[in-house]
Amino acid sequence: MPRTRERSQIISPLSIPSPDHSFAVFPVWIFQIHIYALFILAGIIVAMIIVNRRLTARGGEPGIVIDIVLWAVPLGIIGARFYHVFTHLGDYFYPGADLVKVFYIWDGGNALYGSLIGGAVGALIGCRITGIRLWSFADALAPALLVAQAIGRLGNYFNQELYGLPTNLPWGLEIDPSISPAFPTGLPADTLFHPLFLYEIIWNLVGVALLLLIERRFRLRWGRLFALYLVWYGLGRSWLEAIRIDPSSDGFLGIPANIWASFAAIALGLVLFFVQGRRHPGLEISVYRAGRGPKSAKTPEELAEEEAAEAEQRWTDEELAGTAVEKSPEPSSK
Repeated sequence: MPRTRERSQIISPLSIPSPDHSFAVFPVWIFQIHIYALFILAGIIVAMIIVNRRLTARGGEPGIVIDIVLWAVPLGIIGARFYHVFTHLGDYFYPGADLVKVFYIWDGGNALYGSLIGGAVGALIGCRITGIRLWSFADALAPALLVAQAIGRLGNYFNQELYGLPTNLPWGLEIDPSISPAFPTGLPADTLFHPLFLYEIIWNLVGVALLLLIERRFRLRWGRLFALYLVWYGLGRSWLEAIRIDPSSDGFLGIPANIWASFAAIALGLVLFFVQGRRHPGLEISVYRAGRGPKSAKTPEELAEEEAAEAEQRWTDEELAGTAVEKSPEPSSK
């Protein structure tokens, strides 16, 4: 049955209609399919394909990304869900609350920053097992992650759960107040809102283009491309969260938790970019750690050369300065 609204104003012909709620959840045999979960799954699959191509192009074994994803994705999902729950405690813990809903990831509420934390732990485990350098994997992942996030935001659109303050802009988003619990009370049902899901999709895709352009121009490695991802996403997300309607979000000093997390991502990205640049000024020789690599792909002599080159990369500035002092000629006495 189509939904109806009492309209207090004429909605712009360019406004974005929200999908009918019947599209968000639909039955297939005995299952209830949530389109939000399908978009998340699609984003993961696309990201895997991109990362596999990027790692393979740098000497990684084809398909090795699967061994890493088997750890990163489950822990990322767990981290995403629990981050959301812990920053929205009032939505899940109250008298008479059904605590099982804490685990209802298909209803939405999976925080990106939580997925980064959980996914990083999983990626670390997977990289240790496969022999891939964590920072090499992170650099390969950076643009793929933005693509996956852009795809996942379409799920928020179907769930009618990611929108900003009311707006008179022609591309405002229509929200059904009977569907979205965050719809502000007292506003007319035909109020238009900033389509934050669309803003983030555009921001992420622009970020993909910039990261790839910068990577091609400067050949960033050793985690520096991932550092730029953190800065780019943190900047965009901090602005989006500032105009987001999310009344149940917990935060320090009245500032939503996701804005603090965005500031932390920016700071971490800047530190990582400059620290890794000083620690590893040269080119990345291999995506594998020393002594590891594709089976039968390297001779013992090649592995020895790789280890020696990696040792040179780990020289600190103090060691280089000390070496320079030792090699400088002593002043002649007259």
